[in-house]
Amino acid sequence: MSANVTKAKIGVLGASGYTGAELLRLLIPHPRVEITLLTADRRAGKTMADVFPQFAPYALPVLTSIEGADWKPQNLDLAFCALPHGTTQTVIAALLAAAPRTKVVDLSADFRLADPAAYARWYGHAHGAPQLQKEAVYGLTEVYRAQIAKARLVANPGCYTTCAELALIPLLKAKAIDADEIVIDAKSGMTGAGRAAKEEMLFSEVSEGFHAYGVGHHRHMAELDQEFSLAAGRDVVASFTPHLVPMNRGIFSTIYIRGVKAKPEDLHALLLKAYASEPFVHVLPFGKTPQTRHVRGSNMTFIGVAADRVEGRAIIGSALDNLTKGASGQAVQNMNVMLGYPETTGLEQVALFP
Repeated sequence: MSANVTKAKIGVLGASGYTGAELLRLLIPHPRVEITLLTADRRAGKTMADVFPQFAPYALPVLTSIEGADWKPQNLDLAFCALPHGTTQTVIAALLAAAPRTKVVDLSADFRLADPAAYARWYGHAHGAPQLQKEAVYGLTEVYRAQIAKARLVANPGCYTTCAELALIPLLKAKAIDADEIVIDAKSGMTGAGRAAKEEMLFSEVSEGFHAYGVGHHRHMAELDQEFSLAAGRDVVASFTPHLVPMNRGIFSTIYIRGVKAKPEDLHALLLKAYASEPFVHVLPFGKTPQTRHVRGSNMTFIGVAADRVEGRAIIGSALDNLTKGASGQAVQNMNVMLGYPETTGLEQVALFP
């Protein structure tokens, strides 16, 4: 690529967390971007090498605080926001008020729910930027690509939700499965819990076992309700239980469904057709099951369909890397669409195995 190609100016707000580090891993070699701003309030004044030594060889901006960031319109073409839920609304509102032409990909949950009442119910407080919530586009790229291309604010989906939605939305749209008979049994690696020090995340607390959490009431349920209902054209409430597994990366969802006048082989064929031209979703041969190790570090989702021994039922396995396709990789994919770049740019890396 010519050295004269204009590069977009990119900021990462919340660069000291796992998703921030994953964004930098993907953005540093990206041929169409220049990283011009990195924030991390608790690490302000430090270099990225101080926080993540793997970045020592690269010339990157020194970390600054949000308060120290300058939102002049010419400073950023796009900002990734990898801040905690609840704080993101006011930060993005201030950024877009000062620089309305800047595009934003938000990796928190703050703009994923279109209904303000649903947001308040699931997150325990009123939304702080309801006008922006109205314009936010849900960032499941394979489903909302056309809307994302025109958006100023994209709400990157959750990791668990991406894994389940990619497997089920085509089947719900085709009315090929019973929308009232969906069970999602999902497992995530430790990085899904963030980098902050927590007693329950100590090695001796989580190694040599795994456990369910958020049983019966996990915030990602609101996202699943929203997207499954839109796909089905009616209210859908799926059963969803997340589990924490002592591995660094990965999500695996085992999904139990019942076909409506459709055999498991038919459901597999529908998914094959839906994703035939998608670069980041791969449907395995019928009866094969994906593994998290086969998507580690890549932006891929692997989906497998198998027949259950119970007539009419099928079992879907869906696997992705929670930090890549489940977070930062999908965010870069959305950035590419928003800025008019080829969608796969900077995301071509093959999974790291072993």
